Amino acid sequence: MAAVVFIGTASGLAVGAGFVAFLSVLGIIPRLTQLSKTMKMIHLYEWAVVIGALAGVMASLRNPVIGLSKYFLIPIGLTGGVFYGMLAAGLTEVLNVLPILAKRMGIDGKIISLLMAIVLGKIFGSIFQWVYFIHH
Repeated sequence: MAAVVFIGTASGLAVGAGFVAFLSVLGIIPRLTQLSKTMKMIHLYEWAVVIGALAGVMASLRNPVIGLSKYFLIPIGLTGGVFYGMLAAGLTEVLNVLPILAKRMGIDGKIISLLMAIVLGKIFGSIFQWVYFIHH
């Protein structure tokens, strides 16, 4: 039993350290606040990430049943999607991924088409996953 607790704690610390390194070394949150013009609220962004990570860990360990109306879950899902979209946008902005990818694919002048393909692929993939795996 002690070995399981040790391995679980060590794994959690490794993943948490990687997440913090991802956010701090790449400067995702400061860049996200620059893009959204909310630099004064950077501490709220940081605390939102910490509290969200802790809430996610607790929810995955306990499997809670909240009992909310399905109509109340729509805005929660939308805000979660906006957060992940903004996080991905901040990451691509920091790493300058799209221009490099477009240059390697030979479509330098069509970055907007590449971006739309990524966005539409994410949307259709999410809808497919929701319809097939959640409601099937």
